[in-house]
Amino acid sequence: MSAPLTVRSAGRRFVGLTALRWLPVGLSAPVTVLLAASRGLSPADVGVVIAVYSVVVLVLELPTGGLADSLGTRPVLVASAVFSTAGLVALGFADSVVAFAVAEALRGVGRALDSGPLEAWYVDTVRAADPDADVAPGLSRAGAADGAGLCLGAVVGGLLPLLSGRAGDDALVLPVLAAAVLTAVSAIAVALLVVDPPGTPRRRLADAGAGVRAVPAVVRDTARLVARDRLLRRVLAVSLLVGAVLSTLELLGPLYAAELTGSGASGATLFGVVMAVSFAAAGLGALLAPAARRLARGSGPAAAAGLAAVGALAIAAVPLAGPVALTALFAVFYVGNAAAWPLWKSVLHGRVGAGRRATALSASSFALQIGALGGSLGLARLADAAGLSAGFLGAAVAALLTGLVSLGLRSRSPVAASRTG
Repeated sequence: MSAPLTVRSAGRRFVGLTALRWLPVGLSAPVTVLLAASRGLSPADVGVVIAVYSVVVLVLELPTGGLADSLGTRPVLVASAVFSTAGLVALGFADSVVAFAVAEALRGVGRALDSGPLEAWYVDTVRAADPDADVAPGLSRAGAADGAGLCLGAVVGGLLPLLSGRAGDDALVLPVLAAAVLTAVSAIAVALLVVDPPGTPRRRLADAGAGVRAVPAVVRDTARLVARDRLLRRVLAVSLLVGAVLSTLELLGPLYAAELTGSGASGATLFGVVMAVSFAAAGLGALLAPAARRLARGSGPAAAAGLAAVGALAIAAVPLAGPVALTALFAVFYVGNAAAWPLWKSVLHGRVGAGRRATALSASSFALQIGALGGSLGLARLADAAGLSAGFLGAAVAALLTGLVSLGLRSRSPVAASRTG
């Protein structure tokens, strides 16, 4: 039996596994949409495929959280990597709407299984090693590793098709298959490095049903909580609108890049750079939330509204942009969105007590996925019917609405957590 992990060693494993988890996501991001388009799928078809991913994550998020609690983090994380690997392999060989939908469904299962267990393992391990240890530095470093993995992956995923010397599907599929290999490696790494802390009870497969049976009660409690709180309803509306904007940019951005450059391979390279810069910009933006609030004279809602308005203007200008401007406009949106998220979430945390915090966060995640589903279906179909410019303008309207909803997040009177907890 191996010795218990120290705080330092648990942190190193957490940071390394986080980077390894998100590197394959960055690899496949610049080429997924272009690969589907090169195999005959229209923007609306791709929207349907991405919607399948959103629906699967939406349906499974809470049940898979119950699985992690009842079975332990390591088996759930290994299963996540296995499903994600299978989805990437299926994506590499897909040649129809149905085949792409199956691939995205597998990836959605992997994403739902991966929603939180690694962070939970880290915190539990640190607490077991030292109950008074501060977990914030490790979480911060993992956040940096998250962004670094996405950024590096996006650069490599964008360049690989261009450097391969191949054309069409053969070039675009390379980053996807490379991502599959790295995801399989991450499954092995998790199996070797994620060790239960001392005192962890033995889990049985039969216990997993308890997590699933608890889902209706969690959903019911969430609905009651949101129904009676005006500000929580607005926070969820913000999450929904942001989800629609993000899914639209991820869907239409690669197609616009391909239009600018004249080919799928060069479009993948351009969009890889766009996403790498955007991920780096988001990391910077998250640090700017306090400064944005100070500029708004201490008003978080006003700061969030201003940031959303700037993001909306950036998205609206995308159809007029060349390659350099496209990168800059995406970066502006991602900086503003990342800076506004802590301000929106601070409202949520101020309305709920500790006993309801996870439920409220789950509700926000649900709203984000529903918004992504709407963007993938509605705005993608708009782009299919009226052109990519119309799709981007639709996303800009959604971003502007986010700002208007944010203005209503001002609380008329302080609300103690006990009132909503």
